[in-house]
Amino acid sequence: MSGNNRIILQQRDLHLFGELAVMRVIDREQAILVGGFHSVTRVNTRLLALARAGLLRRFFLGSGGGRKAIYALTRKSSLLIGAPYRGPRRAQGEILAADNFVSHQLTVNNLYCSLKYRPIPIPYVKFHAWRAFFHPILPELSLIPDGYVEFVVNSRIVPCFIEVDLGNESMGIWKEKAQKYVALSLSEKFAKQFGHEGFGVLVLVNSERRLQTIRKAVASVTDKLFRFATLESVSEGIFGSVWCRPTDGTTKSLFEKTL
Repeated sequence: MSGNNRIILQQRDLHLFGELAVMRVIDREQAILVGGFHSVTRVNTRLLALARAGLLRRFFLGSGGGRKAIYALTRKSSLLIGAPYRGPRRAQGEILAADNFVSHQLTVNNLYCSLKYRPIPIPYVKFHAWRAFFHPILPELSLIPDGYVEFVVNSRIVPCFIEVDLGNESMGIWKEKAQKYVALSLSEKFAKQFGHEGFGVLVLVNSERRLQTIRKAVASVTDKLFRFATLESVSEGIFGSVWCRPTDGTTKSLFEKTL
């Protein structure tokens, strides 16, 4: 099939568009994983061709030597795959010194790509599913997680919500968020919507100091559901002994025990 400028769309392009409907934005490194590219030259060439064909919006984050290209769906590519036209409304070619939304979403995407496209080093654990949220889980809770992942652990589904904190939310917001997750865990509506009886909440933060502050805020609400780790500690994967609970600072592996 063809788009603008006589570009011939490949199945890999359609797969990339489908993943962008989930991820909202993507950078080159994530595109390499998602698209299965084997060289930087090839991915750069293809992303540029799709942008010139009006099938990707390309804008830039950062300045000078640290500037990098970011890509999002256009209205045309959204229509092509039957997905709602979402994502940040950044102009084609726009240069942004900083963008909190994009930085946050790219961090969430790194976790998603790692779980889905990289091998899991534990033989009895498999990636099963991921869900992105564009609206509150329940209208009465006004809770929009950063993501939701399901693992298969010894043939049993283990569901986890994902929260990524880059230092932009107050402790008041974190206490309220913890209260909403507790309310969700006590409600029958989670099981009805997701098909499972319980869940965990995995919180990834940008520093050890921030982790301890959020742990304290969450611990004032509950000592259950939540596990915490720094983004640096999971840079090589989330399955190491790097996770602690609200009232227990001892770090353990994610699947030593059921969440």
